[in-house]
Amino acid sequence: MALITLRRNLCHLSDFRIHGALAALKNHPVIHVHKVSEERLCPWFCSPRSEPFRVRFHHGCCKKFHSENGNDLHAVGEPVFSQAHDWDRPEQNLKSVDEQMFYRRLNSFTSSEEVLSFISTLQTLPATLAAGALQRICEVEKKDGNQKLPKEILKNSVFQALCIQCEQESSGLPDAILVTALQALTLLQVDPHSSLLLNLVTECHCRLKRGGLEVHSLCILGESLIKLQGPGCATLELIICQLKSEKLEEFTPEDIVALYRILQACTEKVDQHQAFLNKLNNFSLSVVYHLSPTLMSQVLSALAVLDQTQALPLVIKLGKYAVRHIPHFTNEELRKVLEAFICFGHNDRFFTKALERHVASSCLTLDPEVVSKVMEYCSRKRMLSKPILDAVAETFVCQSEKFSPHQIYELIEPFGKLNYLPPNASALFRKLENMLLTHFNYFPPKTLLKILHSCSLIECHPVNFMAKIFSPYFLQKLQGEELYLDRLSLAQLTQLFLTSVLECPFYKGQKLLPKYQVRSFLTPCSSLETPVDFQLYKSVKIGLTDLLGARLYFASKVLTPYCYTIDVEIKLDEEGLVLPYTVDEDVHKRSPITRSRR
Repeated sequence: MALITLRRNLCHLSDFRIHGALAALKNHPVIHVHKVSEERLCPWFCSPRSEPFRVRFHHGCCKKFHSENGNDLHAVGEPVFSQAHDWDRPEQNLKSVDEQMFYRRLNSFTSSEEVLSFISTLQTLPATLAAGALQRICEVEKKDGNQKLPKEILKNSVFQALCIQCEQESSGLPDAILVTALQALTLLQVDPHSSLLLNLVTECHCRLKRGGLEVHSLCILGESLIKLQGPGCATLELIICQLKSEKLEEFTPEDIVALYRILQACTEKVDQHQAFLNKLNNFSLSVVYHLSPTLMSQVLSALAVLDQTQALPLVIKLGKYAVRHIPHFTNEELRKVLEAFICFGHNDRFFTKALERHVASSCLTLDPEVVSKVMEYCSRKRMLSKPILDAVAETFVCQSEKFSPHQIYELIEPFGKLNYLPPNASALFRKLENMLLTHFNYFPPKTLLKILHSCSLIECHPVNFMAKIFSPYFLQKLQGEELYLDRLSLAQLTQLFLTSVLECPFYKGQKLLPKYQVRSFLTPCSSLETPVDFQLYKSVKIGLTDLLGARLYFASKVLTPYCYTIDVEIKLDEEGLVLPYTVDEDVHKRSPITRSRR
């Protein structure tokens, strides 16, 4: 393996760093400093300079040191010692440093500065280890939450030398190190048009066409190309074809999940890959118990995005094993798991119990997005979980400012839908009312209407807001650029208006105009009433027919003057005898048979 000398560039050093270098000279009689040509680096990082590189300073012992145009730094008037003099110690001579030791040292560093400082003590570095150092720098920066490499790292001469070496010697890098270096730079959003990345991508493409890349390398390369060039790049299709030809039994669980992530990015071609997905879904049943919380959430997310409704056995098994991982999921991972379960309609009582314990114990530390997703899960499943609802209500009272308008709606809506008032209901709705009064114009009209409608369902009637939402100005904003208001919004407005008439007779404010009122809350697409269960209705109809003697003695789906629909109605005369439903005279009493509408 060819070795390349790392060169330090002092042109960006501050006076403080120069004096530090001077102090180091007490222990190092000779330090060789070379200039890295900025003309070679300018495609990535900086602008070229035309003036010569010159540094002059004094040693701490008043000896003059001089370096001009990249010549070796040495004390004026003193002999120049052999360059190898300072590198005889094992930790600084790479020839005597085992690679395993090198990587152990590298992985012990927690900052890019530490990595670069360590690399700068090495005279020579093989390209494989240079790529490893580059990867470690990217890992450290990613762990610190950086989306891009900081400018001070990009301008660091040692980092630039590492990049130059990886670019020039990319053809000599092993496959695994080559794709890993590409992945590391991609994750930190290094310019995809830089000569370094273009060179690495070209080399990867050449090796891909020759074949022979291992499964793990193919997966890493595929994900890197998706980030660099998007899911539509032609090379990605070649990678997927090669992965399809491999035996799934030879994939590690990590590679299986990486394959799911790659296919997830190609949603527009899901039909083309469906046969392979079926095979992958069936095989994945055998690796579920090997998956970490992170990998489990990624598989569930991919299944939801790819709409793999035929993979319900895999979803059920993942849900079974997810129970033990709930305390260990990150906020983002828990959100993905809940989204997938909502998508597939999965509901497991053991998962629910574990979720209740987790939310009740750590709700105040959960992200608002996760809290709102938990409430959406309860709402979609019509799951009245008092521990969850109580904990979320307490969280909103304490941290209401953290939630966006849409998240507030997702928090409040289940209380109305499930007809549940938490123990701190007065504090909850007082906090909500204050927020709405303060930020009324900040809430989107439809979101605001949904929140107020949910409040009315649990008899927390928003009297202070009715005049505003019934006003022509608000109704115009609610309609927006559409020609007509949607049916659901009209039904919610109508129900709020009926509330003001029936439940709040003291309200004397703005009334809802008749043109915005509906006659029935039961509509085919979006309805405030739950459609009747067909099997239940069929059983009731058969029983009533046998009891009353004929079908004509009861009516179905009867609309009331208050817009609600009665499932079954029986008419009685003064003596309590049943009348045919077509008779309107001599009706003394109407007996409805209906379900709860909430």
